[in-house]
Amino acid sequence: MTESRMDEPIFKTEVGLAALASSAMLTACGGGGSSSPSAVPDPSSPSTGTGTGSNTTPPVTSPLNTAAQIDASRFLRQASWGGTASEIKDVAAIGPAVWLNGQMNQPLSNNMTRWLITKGFNDSTNNSNVNGDGGWVQMMWWKLFSAPDLFRQRATLALSELFVVSHVGLPISWRNFVIANYWETLETHALGNFRNLLEAVTLSSAMGTYLNMKGNQKYDAKTGRSPDENYAREVMQLFTIGLYQLNIDGTLKLDATGKPIETYDNTDIQGLARVFTGWNTATGTDPAGELAAAAYRHGLPMALNASLHSPEEKKFLGTTIPAGTLGIPSLKIALDTLFQHPNTAPFVCKQLIQRLVTSNPSPAYVARVAQVFLDNGKGVRGDMKAVWAAILLDTEARQTTGLATYGKLSEPMVRLLQWGHTFQATSTDGAWTLGYTDSDTTLGQMPMRSPTVFNYFRPGYVPPNTQLASQNLVAPEFQILTEPTVVSYVNYMAGTVNNARNIKADYTYEKTIAADATALVNHLNLCLASGALTTANQGLIVSALNTIATATDTGLLNRIYAAILLVMSSTDFLIQR
Repeated sequence: MTESRMDEPIFKTEVGLAALASSAMLTACGGGGSSSPSAVPDPSSPSTGTGTGSNTTPPVTSPLNTAAQIDASRFLRQASWGGTASEIKDVAAIGPAVWLNGQMNQPLSNNMTRWLITKGFNDSTNNSNVNGDGGWVQMMWWKLFSAPDLFRQRATLALSELFVVSHVGLPISWRNFVIANYWETLETHALGNFRNLLEAVTLSSAMGTYLNMKGNQKYDAKTGRSPDENYAREVMQLFTIGLYQLNIDGTLKLDATGKPIETYDNTDIQGLARVFTGWNTATGTDPAGELAAAAYRHGLPMALNASLHSPEEKKFLGTTIPAGTLGIPSLKIALDTLFQHPNTAPFVCKQLIQRLVTSNPSPAYVARVAQVFLDNGKGVRGDMKAVWAAILLDTEARQTTGLATYGKLSEPMVRLLQWGHTFQATSTDGAWTLGYTDSDTTLGQMPMRSPTVFNYFRPGYVPPNTQLASQNLVAPEFQILTEPTVVSYVNYMAGTVNNARNIKADYTYEKTIAADATALVNHLNLCLASGALTTANQGLIVSALNTIATATDTGLLNRIYAAILLVMSSTDFLIQR
């Protein structure tokens, strides 16, 4: 990896100032010399130093194989929520492919619907359950912090940013069970086939509500009512084929005048909208008697009312569904058309690469992954296990010395989850009351809370008036990078890493090495930043930490808190490479 930074125009200065302010606040550091980092310490052989806050640091024993460990740490940041020191060592030993295969064979875990019921959020006498939050926020953090199927959860989060449903756009009762079911729908199909995923999303109660397919009816000549076009538009624009025709490598196809070619027009939208008519909430009651009927039905796919389905001929994307075709066959033809469209593979695969690996994948990288989408090597199209493996194990993903344009800004909610996983954070009372984190005074982001169907950021966002713009590079996550969110992130993490919230980390190992500031920084550099901290920044952090005395347990913890915050506020950590 090179030292040239894709983010220097606006990002480095803002976060550097925020980190510097935090350093001054936490350590009262007035400057000082630098310290060269030593080899990364082995957690199984902690340093025996007993420093008291002086600039003298004891030697670090039992160095790890730094190159292999760093590559393993980079991989785990892409494929999960980062790694603990032990997990990093394991992946370095067995290799990313073996780890990924093991994760893909993990069973579904931590059922969210069951958690809500167990915690009493199914109680219909509580209005908050019926018409309010009803525990879904706690449920979400419980799931993401504690589920052992790490890759499935990382993949599900990525899919939730493609097939967007947001809590803020669900004005219905029992939203907690709506969200639980939607997440479970995504995770159930995350490692299956894309065609099945597309159908499950289309018929989910959450998506039906969010994009108005639920209750959509056929044309009525008397009232002038036409089918709602919202889902028809978004399933093409955002979920499958995009606005413009693409080559297999994700680059734009151009017409004779050099202009992009649109993939669909208003006629296609109108024809497809007729397909998505007649669908509404399923019927039935909970046979176990645990859920109110409305809550239970959110867990079922929508059902077709044939009398409300448009009987007319439906034309879209070169496909014609004859008049009189029933609703279910019409739906399958429409989804098959989208699944088979030549745009779907590059459009979807490029965005998934962006979510996990890099904002600006090369056309060759996109093409290699898209080809796997088309054929997993066994003649199967849309095999998501094969697609994920192609994304994460590609030579461009696994490179260690890439272009300056390689990498991505880590999303704020992913950074929080990485802290939680790295230090095995848990809710001490089982309540998981971390609360909302999507305001500008917290992280500016939270799962299932994006402001619109376009997610928190667009995949093609370019920060204006930057070197990124001058190089025609995109940086999606920079769309939520503002002066308020830069400062609030640092402040939020300052009040998190010190275990002041309901979710608390285990710093048992860190306490054994905290007296040695260099060893502590090297350990955090590996586990959090995947070895990306520059020598200069390591020296600055070590110098700051050495102003915090460690003669007491409180001192050790304060040094750990400051070290984690400074590392997680550095551009070396924030830009995931």
